[in-house]
Amino acid sequence: MKTFDLIVIGGGPAGYNSAEYAAHKGQSVLLIEKKKVGGTCLNAGCIPTKTFLYASKLYHYANGAGKPYGVEAGEVSLNHKAVVQKKNEVVDALVQGVAGGLRRKKVQVVTGTAKVARKDGTIVVSTEEESFAGKNLIVATGSSPAVPPIEGVKEELAKGNVVTSDEILNMTEVPQKLVIVGGGVIGFEMAAYFQEAGSKVTVVEMLDKVLGPNDREISVLLQKEMEKKGVTFYLSSSVTKIADGVVTFTKDGKTETVEYDKVLMSVGRRANSNIEGLADMGVQVERGAIVTDDCMRTNVPGVYAIGDVNGKVMLAHVGYREGEVAVNNILGKRDTMSYDAICGVVYTSPEAAFVGMSEEQAKAAGITYSVKKVSINFSGRHMVENGMSDGLCKLIVDTKKDIIIGAAMMSSYASEYIYSLALMIQNKIPVESIQKTVFPHPTVCEIIREALFS
Repeated sequence: MKTFDLIVIGGGPAGYNSAEYAAHKGQSVLLIEKKKVGGTCLNAGCIPTKTFLYASKLYHYANGAGKPYGVEAGEVSLNHKAVVQKKNEVVDALVQGVAGGLRRKKVQVVTGTAKVARKDGTIVVSTEEESFAGKNLIVATGSSPAVPPIEGVKEELAKGNVVTSDEILNMTEVPQKLVIVGGGVIGFEMAAYFQEAGSKVTVVEMLDKVLGPNDREISVLLQKEMEKKGVTFYLSSSVTKIADGVVTFTKDGKTETVEYDKVLMSVGRRANSNIEGLADMGVQVERGAIVTDDCMRTNVPGVYAIGDVNGKVMLAHVGYREGEVAVNNILGKRDTMSYDAICGVVYTSPEAAFVGMSEEQAKAAGITYSVKKVSINFSGRHMVENGMSDGLCKLIVDTKKDIIIGAAMMSSYASEYIYSLALMIQNKIPVESIQKTVFPHPTVCEIIREALFS
């Protein structure tokens, strides 16, 4: 039985990045993946959805949004089958790129379903074909779409009338009536695409706001932008039944219905922690997620858990960093994970981006703060490319420490400059120092400086 310094279970962003990083540091590494490397993010998440959204953006501009700039086109249509084909091409190319990167780092990759055990103090990981010994183990098995026990859902899933984020990205037909259960980021992005592609989209959300715990003001603004484009929202609404082309839900004590051709179930994700042998090893699991400390260690020596499976923050870029933290600790270099400056983005048009604490969270924590806020129309570049809009840049400043602790914005390119605010928050850069920074002009990112002087 071959022994490795490190065995990684799961080939998604957290898994493949930690495997490559460990190999780069001189470790012998085995990666076990039951499907394709790249995980949900690459095969059925981040990358496929962005391909869809870019196609819808191109269609939107070609279909008339470019006329004020003198760009006029003839009859324009969106070929959804071609979009799916392009998505598959992009995914295949990137999957091959990840596989090639693993080969170059000399990471051994095995396809199969892993089960784990501890024998005579050694971690043993087995597939259907063979077994391997590991000095350390990283579990990076990701997550799967959650499917709540709503009446009729099981039957409609079997018929293909209810789909999850995994299946909707492979649908080659655009449904006339699409109902999305869940107003989080995934639901929002799919609503944006399919409304543009020709569906009548309805979003039913249980909470009184969209986009989960993200800043309420920006969430409301983005919802209004979607409503202008024709998406219908029912908030504070609980779905009770899905059957026979009708979604039944309760709102304000009343029963209401909406018709569907397809229903996207988008109510969150569940950690893939059901690994054979994990419980026998004594690894602690709570609410389906593997429990870890800030070094990514589980309660069992030599066993680490990163990415969605630990249930902390289910974002690919978080998994990247968690993998580095785990490997560093394996190598004897103490490293800890901070979740204080995690970026989140909604890739609609316009985009919304968030990092750090929301205003609501700062208030609940009892922090003395001020809100620095300015209209995105103060950005010359945004005005040039979008005209007047309702977007804004909102900064939460800890007035005692004179540092930014949170930011939320709705604008073009928000995804591309939110990282700068993450750097400011992570490194606790004083507001005065940021105000002295020279931002390039004209850019959208200079709205940060405008906000700090507001």
